[in-house]
Formats: sequence, C-alpha cells, structure tokens
Amino acid sequence: MPTDLSSNGLYRPEDSKESCGFGLIAHMRGMQSHELVSTACSALTRMTHRGAVDADGKTGDGCGVLMSFPRSFFRAVAADEGIRLDEQFAVGMVFLSQDEAQAKRSRKILEKHIERETLGVAGWRKVPLDTSVLGSSALASLPRIEQVMVNAPFGWTPHDIERRLFVARRMAFAENAKLDDPDRTFHVATLSNLVTVYKGLVMPANL
Repeated sequence: MPTDLSSNGLYRPEDSKESCGFGLIAHMRGMQSHELVSTACSALTRMTHRGAVDADGKTGDGCGVLMSFPRSFFRAVAADEGIRLDEQFAVGMVFLSQDEAQAKRSRKILEKHIERETLGVAGWRKVPLDTSVLGSSALASLPRIEQVMVNAPFGWTPHDIERRLFVARRMAFAENAKLDDPDRTFHVATLSNLVTVYKGLVMPANL
C-alpha cells in the first residue's frame, strides 16, 4: 500500500494494514450438518471486532460463510420451485440489478455462457431475504440475490464441471463489462458444484 501519506500525530501510514478475519470450522470425517453451519456463524459473530460498522449501526463492511456444497438442501429448495436437477449439478449465487431490464439481460448473458460450456440451466431461484436486519446504507445498495441452478452431463468429474463453470463466469463478466450500460451490480459470488457462499453487508450476528 502507498506510504507517501503525511503522518499526523502518532499515526504512521506505513504501519497500516488491511486484514480480514476468518475462521475454519470442519468435521474431521467430512459430514455436513446444520450444527456445523450454526457453529461457523457463531464463530463469525465473535469476529465482529475485525470489521467496520457504518454510522447506521447495522451496515457492516461485508461478512459471509463459505461452505461445502449442500447438495440435499439445494435439491429440496429446487423441488419447491419446480426445478428439476440432474444427478450432477451446480448452483451459482448471483447478485443482480434491482432494475428488471438489466437483471434480465444479465441472466441471459450468464445463461448463454453456461450453455456454451455444454452445461444446462435448470432454473433460477430467488433467495429469501430478511431486510429488517439491514442498515440504511446496505438497504440502499441491496441487489437482487438469486441462485442459478445448473445441470451437468452425466460422467463429468467435479473438477471438469468446475473448470467449465469458471470459464462461463469469467466470460459473462467480460461481456457485461463491455456493454455501454453494464449492470454494475452483476456479480457471481460462487458458481460451483463443490462450494457455495452466503454473504452480505450485514453485521455477522445477522447473517
């Protein structure tokens, strides 16, 4: 980081650092459980002091949980939405503009590049949100948060799927960036068959 900032009193800019706090919670045998996720959220809450807080008292500077792919959970919520998932599938956590026209365009861009990688889009799911925990700053910048469900051909290895998903994601970002009026909210937090992430500009206790 730059060190040519003027010093003020006891402050020394060369000593400034940017560091995120993180914790790792795992089951030694790789078993998934709600208890594990709850423990991770509790650990995240204990690191509240590592993040900044807006003047509204409720907007954090970002926190989240990255977890192994909850396959049975995604199958259940997909079934609730009438989305048919194949034996091998992936899910993307996607942030979109609140403007429906821009959001629709971004969905189509991502779908196009997913399909170019010989994967299939099974459907989209709106992620349920509790906006009561958001501060005014976070609420003002709140994106649409949706999950894209992606089917993969039978017989592909998880790493084959990951590689294709990575290419699709990067190509979608590149196409959006070249538009005259890009969707500046468009962001794919994860697009994977191995992991997923839930994150937001909230206080850790409210994630």
